[in-house]
Amino acid sequence: MLTRELLAIPMPAGQRLDINSGVARLSGKIWAALWRDDRQKPTTAVLIVHPASNFLGHYALRDLARRGVAAVGLCTRYVGNDSALVMENCVLDIGAAVMHLRSLGYAEVVLVGNSGGGGLAALYQEQAEHPTITETPAGDPVDLTAANLIPADRLVMAMAHPGRATVYTEGLDPAITDETRPFDRDPSLDMFDRANGPAYGAGFLARYRDAQIARNERITDWVLGQLSELDTHRREGRNGEKTGPDDLPFVVHGTAADPRFTDLTVDPSDRRPGTLWGDPWTANFQPASLGHLTSLRSWLSQWSYTRSRANAYRCLAGVAAPVLVVYGSADSAAFPSHAKGMYDAVSHDRRELVEIKGADHYFQGTPELATAMCDHIVEWSP
Repeated sequence: MLTRELLAIPMPAGQRLDINSGVARLSGKIWAALWRDDRQKPTTAVLIVHPASNFLGHYALRDLARRGVAAVGLCTRYVGNDSALVMENCVLDIGAAVMHLRSLGYAEVVLVGNSGGGGLAALYQEQAEHPTITETPAGDPVDLTAANLIPADRLVMAMAHPGRATVYTEGLDPAITDETRPFDRDPSLDMFDRANGPAYGAGFLARYRDAQIARNERITDWVLGQLSELDTHRREGRNGEKTGPDDLPFVVHGTAADPRFTDLTVDPSDRRPGTLWGDPWTANFQPASLGHLTSLRSWLSQWSYTRSRANAYRCLAGVAAPVLVVYGSADSAAFPSHAKGMYDAVSHDRRELVEIKGADHYFQGTPELATAMCDHIVEWSP
């Protein structure tokens, strides 16, 4: 019989107020759901992670547990709200979860980065094997070299893209030239202007991708300037410490403008046109789609193309653990080039690339394909 247990995992202390809820902060806990088959005594725990998604009810947990492992869906401290998310703190949360699972007696931990968890899981494993980070990209202390991170025994990129900053930049709308006026647009860089496509020509796509990176870097430069300006508004408190704001929120418009959403010849696959949030033009501005509200410090850690460290293309090169990359041929968020790029980044031969034909990002209407993914995760023996 399958049973579900809620794990209360001690949360590593953060360096700043980045969780709105006092209840969550003062509890000192992050949470995970553990599923297992009572008729067996699993020795392997499969830990599924994402920076901000609520994985307590992850679709793969029951299927994994039926295959004789303890299946664990983790929520980081930023569950449901990534506006102030710092990736390095998410690494600490995964570290706490891995340590907790070891304390429960699990001899092997398989770390699964799902969707936006791909870049985070790769960063965790790289830092657990070779810790180097002592501060966030904004300069806040977060010493991963002293965190005693335990490396996972195996690493899985499941329906994953290489990192939030990468996929975010691939969807950043370069037609927006004034960050406060999203509908004053440069028609020469507008994928929604029918004069440009679809289908999009190679020249347009090259200029488009360059302009996306340039916009991301402009925002990063502005963020760095804002952080410097904030320093001038801080005041000396009674005890000599500086007080006052050291972070601010801001809005980013136009984050669902990847040409792959409307042109299926770009990074060809079995996917259908559109985004995970519906029509691309609508999703491009919809508050609930990707990364429209962020803080200055979170931008540098989470969304900056040049500053964010959660990049599987870079991190996997330094990972010694076996790596499995599983992707769906009909996925409209994590594309074939993402999977192949991550597979190619692994520098050893204990790696495997698996395509699940017909699977979309959430296995909607195809539970048998989700079962196939779980089979690959549990049965894979590098």
